[in-house]
Amino acid sequence: MSEKLQKVLARAGLGSRREMETWIEAGRVSINGQIANLGARVIDDDKIRVDGHLLKSSQTQAQRLRILMYHKPSGEICSRNDPEGRNTIFDHLPNLRNGRWVAIGRLDFNTSGLMLLTNDGEVANQLMHPSKEFEREYAVRIKGIVTDEILKRLKDGVELEDGPARFEKVVDAGGEGSNHWYHVVLREGRNREVRRMWESQELVVSRLIRVRFGPITLPRNLPHGRWREVEGKELKQLLNALGMEDKAKDVKTTYDKRRGNKVPRTSRRVKAKR
Repeated sequence: MSEKLQKVLARAGLGSRREMETWIEAGRVSINGQIANLGARVIDDDKIRVDGHLLKSSQTQAQRLRILMYHKPSGEICSRNDPEGRNTIFDHLPNLRNGRWVAIGRLDFNTSGLMLLTNDGEVANQLMHPSKEFEREYAVRIKGIVTDEILKRLKDGVELEDGPARFEKVVDAGGEGSNHWYHVVLREGRNREVRRMWESQELVVSRLIRVRFGPITLPRNLPHGRWREVEGKELKQLLNALGMEDKAKDVKTTYDKRRGNKVPRTSRRVKAKR
């Protein structure tokens, strides 16, 4: 069965379908050696090149959409390979027959919590696109005295070396002394942004956990280093939030007939590399 060229390019993670249409119109895409036209359709055997570079079949072939939530522990990196031989989040994920897992953003080495990964390039592109402005919520443990004036500045906006930044929301989550926690929400994911914002107020973040990305919340019963499929209503909600209703309508919910509840698929931890 043939598919629209822009849909296949978007699935490969090169950009949105609309962006791919502009690439096609600009003559950047060829099919079997011929410059493609807008409206072209392709099949699995077609050779698609973008700017002269051949796309792999694993990038373009249709496959069942999968999105994972992974509970990243501190002490893991988000790259596939590390010259220092440290553990990576990819050490613990299930194998894919075709394609590869794409991480939605990153968490730094010392940050733990929720990460989303998908095998669909178009979904990955949409999840990371700045225009979506998905909320990221973090639990933060602070060392130092946090005053009302500091909280106001963090919500009004502070100046960092790469531009202004602000928290959409700051909630005091309780605790005393060096074990005082706050929940903060922001709509972007710049490098170490949460830590740098608190540091701008001469405060130290002693622990940082991402607990939510958009409508997806880290399950309390998901251990460190384990993953769980995003499925059913949860997946539909996420896809609809992305404006991807065509994908959302194909999502089905699996039920345990005995209990009448959706059964999430949760991983067994894969032994990490040493």
